[in-house]
Amino acid sequence: MRDSIRALIAALFLLALAGPAKAEDGYRLWLRYDPLPAEVRQHFAPSVTEIVVQSNGAIARSASSELQHGLSGLLAKPIPVRQSVDRDGAIVAELKKARLGSEGFTIRSTRVSGHRATVITASDERGLLYGAFALLRRVQTEQPIDQLDLRDRPRLALRMLDHWDNLNGSVERGYAGRSLWDWRTLPDWKDPRYTDYARADASIGINGVVLNNVNAEADILTGPYLKKVKALADIFRPWGIRVYLSARFSAPIDIGGLKTADPLDPAVRAWWKAKSDEIYAQIPDFGGFLVKANSEGEPGPQDYHRTHADGANMLAEALRPHGGIVLWRAFVYSSMNEDRAKQAYDEFQPLDGKFADNVIVQIKNGPIDFQPREPFHPLFGAMPHTKLAMEAQITKEYLGFNTHLAYLGTMWEEVLKSRTWRPQPSSRVKDSISAMAGVANTGSSRSWSGSQFDQANWYAFGRLAWDPQASAQSIAEEWTRMTWGNDQRIVKTVVPMMMGSRQAVVDYMTPLGLAHLMGTDHHYGPAPWVSDLQRPEWNPVYYHRADANGIGFERTMEGSNALSQYATEVQLGFVDVDNLDFLLWFQHVPWDQKIELTGRTVWEELVWRYDHGLDEVRAMRRHWETLRGSVDEQRFAEVSAYLAIQEREAKWWRDACIAYFESVSHRPLPAGVAPPEHPLFYYEALRFPYAPAH
Repeated sequence: MRDSIRALIAALFLLALAGPAKAEDGYRLWLRYDPLPAEVRQHFAPSVTEIVVQSNGAIARSASSELQHGLSGLLAKPIPVRQSVDRDGAIVAELKKARLGSEGFTIRSTRVSGHRATVITASDERGLLYGAFALLRRVQTEQPIDQLDLRDRPRLALRMLDHWDNLNGSVERGYAGRSLWDWRTLPDWKDPRYTDYARADASIGINGVVLNNVNAEADILTGPYLKKVKALADIFRPWGIRVYLSARFSAPIDIGGLKTADPLDPAVRAWWKAKSDEIYAQIPDFGGFLVKANSEGEPGPQDYHRTHADGANMLAEALRPHGGIVLWRAFVYSSMNEDRAKQAYDEFQPLDGKFADNVIVQIKNGPIDFQPREPFHPLFGAMPHTKLAMEAQITKEYLGFNTHLAYLGTMWEEVLKSRTWRPQPSSRVKDSISAMAGVANTGSSRSWSGSQFDQANWYAFGRLAWDPQASAQSIAEEWTRMTWGNDQRIVKTVVPMMMGSRQAVVDYMTPLGLAHLMGTDHHYGPAPWVSDLQRPEWNPVYYHRADANGIGFERTMEGSNALSQYATEVQLGFVDVDNLDFLLWFQHVPWDQKIELTGRTVWEELVWRYDHGLDEVRAMRRHWETLRGSVDEQRFAEVSAYLAIQEREAKWWRDACIAYFESVSHRPLPAGVAPPEHPLFYYEALRFPYAPAH
């Protein structure tokens, strides 16, 4: 009878833990604390019997609640929280001075009060929180915790998400529904989803969130909206996250009643100081401002014949008394520049050393605009006296939106580990930055990111921002185990799919260093033929420059000489005959030129790449199908449907681009290559007035 009662209590506990029955829809992201297999739980049981958190601050309470929720679920038994250690198997979180900064932690297997224990130690409660998630990650992925001696800390001080969310609820380049933030009901209604979002961010080390679009509306800085921002800041604070706002440079005019926004005007400087004081009076830990200025029509200091440094330093001066920072974007381009890829370097590099110490210049990973593949931005390594951040796009504006499987961990690893040779031969992009910012891919979709696999890019960004030296493959395996399960068959199927997915997208969209072939404005689908837009750099033909003789943008000394913005050693690597990744990015190459590495001509190689990209998507579909029955039905069906969409659209890309380049090159298709399904005029006539996030 006693055993039956115990079994009933355990069953009721598991039922309460699971909550109301619901289909798997991806809402729990990688924080799925479902019971581990019985034999695995048995291994962990002696090491986890109680939780003791020796601090009572808000962040420590978050760590305690997450440990209890996670361990109780994973081990399928209630794990109590106690005041002191009174048995073997305690999980202890304690504050103690350590040389790992405010966010670092240690996890050690030791003895406390004579009992075996696992102790998380940190100098600050934020370290305890990150240590708690690190321990849970080990248990989730079935790694032993009985003999631990771990030390970890973030390599970058600022790890943030930039939300391109607008006050009307829309999201620019967002493919996961409406904005997370319901400005209409804030601050009165605090959606529980805000807390779940903060938990997810904290679990991967995100410590800053920009709430609004870089194409900012000044209204966000008015009193009513600041109360709403405060409500979100209060929710995020217990998870170690500070809020930031994108600030419109012309705000003194738009909402301040001034006639100028000149950064050197005393009245403008006074207005920004007063506005900063107002913000910090409500949000004492406000992070600061993100600014997009003098780019794509946005106002900025150049409107008054001032420099980017003049504008950034004016805002930095207003924030400095409160400890705030300015993130000043280096994304600038205009029709007056001979080569869009050069402009950011030309404008910012001469300003090295002229920015205030609480200014971070935020630079996109490549010199154009989040393309499927770009060389690293030449400003990395070229501004040694300025704090820099790398901006990456988690939302896949140019890589198939939410429906194409494209794991971007490989892209970011490629950039972070690229050698800049500045200031020394061993220097890499990761060595030149103090922050990473990711354009978020979250929205009102139940799966947060609009698809199951797009969650992996959110996860990978956070893990690489914590440690830019981490391996994209190890992160993919970690995410797979936490999201889909530890079954080796699942891991050995999903991880290779992820690792090859981004290269597949490159091949069926922009192979051999091509860029910006997407439909103009909405960026949906192929449109390499567009050439009639007002500004040259708005037209895809500007980027590929294909004609009867060859293809590619000449960026050597014989062309725009954008190549010269890199160190000499980097230049040599980019124009190496075997570097097919950037062949057409830096050079205009004859169609019939032989490629020694493959034995094909440039025309044959281009066609081969388009075919190969499509073949890789078809292979991903076959591999995924082998997991039928091993993955929950709802998520399996969604991924299957999206892979079908990806194959259809990859074929569209392949056919449309081959048809266009065939018409320009006047070369026949290589032997054995299937012709495009339709003639070129069919693809040119397609229109998409309701493309996603348009």
